[in-house]
Amino acid sequence: MGWEAWGTPDDFYGPDWRDDATDAGWLDPDDLGKAALDVLAERTRQETEEGWTPEHDDGHDEGQLARAAAAYAYGATMQERHRKFVSGIYSIANDRMLLDIWPHDWSRKWWKPADRRRDLVKAAALIVAEIERIDRAEKAEGAG
Repeated sequence: MGWEAWGTPDDFYGPDWRDDATDAGWLDPDDLGKAALDVLAERTRQETEEGWTPEHDDGHDEGQLARAAAAYAYGATMQERHRKFVSGIYSIANDRMLLDIWPHDWSRKWWKPADRRRDLVKAAALIVAEIERIDRAEKAEGAG
């Protein structure tokens, strides 16, 4: 999660990131619902566990992050009987629209659907990643 607006503490990305952010005065859990906190936690997980750092995301400048977000959001709209056909690692090809949405230059092994809510949390975190990428690119353009 990009915390540029507040600065970046050295130990922010630890397992107690919510507590650290609250203690630093950056986050008021009373102002955010569970959904928003889950999206922030997922974005942090994407960075710390998957290695999708801001520097990595900056290389995906052709809408890939937004496309992946759209795929997860689209998957969450499916009826349960259809979701089972697209839930396996390579089963993304079982739905033409999903296959068209998924970033064409990304491996299908990164398609990891879960339940509807989890897929929407992933989609939202990917949208945050894309917005942050756009913000960094615009800032770099302005500085250049």
